[in-house]
Amino acid sequence: MTAARDEILARIRVALSDVPDAERADDVAVTRGYRHAGELDGGDRVRRFAERVRDYHADVRRVTAAALPGAVDAACAQLGLRTVAVPPDLPAHWRPSAIEVIPDEGLTAHQLDAIDGAVTGCATAIAETGTLVLDGERHSGRRLLTLVPDHHLCIVTEDQIVELVPEAIAALAPAVTERHVPVTLVSGPSASSDIELSRVEGVHGPRHLLVLIVAA
Repeated sequence: MTAARDEILARIRVALSDVPDAERADDVAVTRGYRHAGELDGGDRVRRFAERVRDYHADVRRVTAAALPGAVDAACAQLGLRTVAVPPDLPAHWRPSAIEVIPDEGLTAHQLDAIDGAVTGCATAIAETGTLVLDGERHSGRRLLTLVPDHHLCIVTEDQIVELVPEAIAALAPAVTERHVPVTLVSGPSASSDIELSRVEGVHGPRHLLVLIVAA
């Protein structure tokens, strides 16, 4: 490992040997030839997001705004949840009505570990990769909230879904650069694979992810 590290660092030094000391990364224009904007219409974008999320072994359900409260209650009942933690700013009609709801106002990791699940929204979602983007604010909640409980139920409105990663990055730019928010990308439930590619879910985070897509 040490020899490999030394070789890599040596190659980097050789590659940088002709770079003036005063030069900075922003001084050199970088060609960015990837797509910056998607081409799918709203319906296809939502369908692709749902397909990609399912590919990660997550549960995906599409509901209307009117049916959302009932869908949240039904999902919690199906999973056998008795308590859930939620971001303090989560809308009232997004919260379960038949079980105990605990606002996360500084809950510790040990307290969250004793709670069955978390119900949150998100900042945006990416169709191409089936990814939820959490920004630590408002509906997303703290990073810890979605990393400790066994179950994560995430509510995504159709107008939050973008097609490509660059579109999501652009949407998050003000929050990151101005407020320095922590960004978490969630693609399916927590999972890990060993050298034989045996997949194990729930190793270092929620073992079950349920996404409710709400029609705009």
